Amino acid sequence: MSLPYLSSLCLAGYLLGSLPFAVIVSRAFGLADPRSYGSGNPGATNVLRSGNKIAAALTLAGDAAKGWLAVWLALSFSADPAAAALAGLAAFVGHVFPLFLNFKGGKGVATALGVLLGLSPPLALGAAACWLLTAALTRYSSLAALVAALAVAIAAWPWLAEPRIAACINTLCAILVWRHEPNIRKLLAGTEGKIGRG
Repeated sequence: MSLPYLSSLCLAGYLLGSLPFAVIVSRAFGLADPRSYGSGNPGATNVLRSGNKIAAALTLAGDAAKGWLAVWLALSFSADPAAAALAGLAAFVGHVFPLFLNFKGGKGVATALGVLLGLSPPLALGAAACWLLTAALTRYSSLAALVAALAVAIAAWPWLAEPRIAACINTLCAILVWRHEPNIRKLLAGTEGKIGRG
């Protein structure tokens, strides 16, 4: 695949990932901007702090869908799984550093799940199971995301035959863990907020 074509797929993925569904959905529901309360993170978990579960669910679905769609579109145009992985990674980066929010985005958990779903549904289901189990046991959304990211990073190399795809997934996981650095500090200090608490 030519570099200009690959660059176009990645640019499309990045722009798709930059769509801030937390802000879009909150405005549609007449809610406060999610960047103005709670953790200030434009993501589904913070939208849930508004008390509107439907808005949070739609944010989650939108953020996951854009990750999946970036992969699907790349596969439709190129039929190259490695190119699709790069487009998915670009969508994830778009969510974390969105053009439309002055490059100050969310942590990318839902978008990462969408990318995984497009690349490897079994790996995505495994990640979701890790998140759900950890969240149910600890009530910490951030810890659940960290456990899921580490599990995926470990599983990606033996599970996927294509090293370039595994490398993209590991890069995604590394950025996700890095974006949770403030949460890691709070977890260690015992001050991290739990799911269901404002």
